[in-house]
Amino acid sequence: MTHPRSLPPELDRAGFLVRDATAAGVGANRLRRGDLLRPTHGVRTTDPSLPLVRAVGLVLRPDQHVSHTSALAVWGAPLPRRAVGEPVHVSTFGTGPLMRRRGVTGHRHRAPVDTMVRDGVRVSAPAQAWRESVGLLTVHQAVAVADHFVRPGGLLTVDDLVTAIRPGSHGNAAAREVLGLVRVGADSAMETWLRLAVVEAGFPEPQLQVEVSDARDVFLARVDMAWPEHRIALEYDGAHHRERAAFEHDQRRDNGLAVNDWLVIHATRADASRPAVLFERLRQAFVVRRDARRVA
Repeated sequence: MTHPRSLPPELDRAGFLVRDATAAGVGANRLRRGDLLRPTHGVRTTDPSLPLVRAVGLVLRPDQHVSHTSALAVWGAPLPRRAVGEPVHVSTFGTGPLMRRRGVTGHRHRAPVDTMVRDGVRVSAPAQAWRESVGLLTVHQAVAVADHFVRPGGLLTVDDLVTAIRPGSHGNAAAREVLGLVRVGADSAMETWLRLAVVEAGFPEPQLQVEVSDARDVFLARVDMAWPEHRIALEYDGAHHRERAAFEHDQRRDNGLAVNDWLVIHATRADASRPAVLFERLRQAFVVRRDARRVA
């Protein structure tokens, strides 16, 4: 069995166009060898893990770009699994033909939109991608994406998202509904879910990333969300909290909060599917504070 002939060095093994390979002298038989995969028509790769969106990015015309949730995925936004991978959303500006190929959904923009190049792929700019995707996501999912972008150190501001809502565009009402729920301070999509869930359950809206100090103004902790006037904190414990160092840090921090009369409620991913117990613990915390005020 003969080994496939080496490819010219100018071809990127992670993904290259068939026409570029042909121009570099690679014959049709070589392009059919088993070491080369075909993620989409006109593209070859030696990497079986190459995302389809990267392959599609190689065949975009000048009037096309990756858009909607596919662009959000390229920007690293938190998305549900069903929104990652296929289909790849590709938008065409103007009157040119939509991209029609397996695993691709085509869209059209009549007016120019903001695009950027990210990891070698021309994509909708972050605010534009969020606006395009509102109709493809639930309200909570769209809020989580927006919270991710506007968090401290994030790519956008809330004003950037407001600007992305263009007068007369379809779906503006849904986008404005989402914007009304966006807050700066969530570190993860699950923290966004937690904030929205407790408000929908009837609790007052919490403050985010609250710094707590003791009576001597010595810093104790920064908590995910809190009701400072009640000295109640709500923490989301992701998987990293199970690591020994994180666990020990949490214990020391919670001890400091407890001796300074703070009630700390912890939530985990399991509470997303069955939040009733979490809500009951939170309700009990508010009852304790209410009763304490009555006694005082």
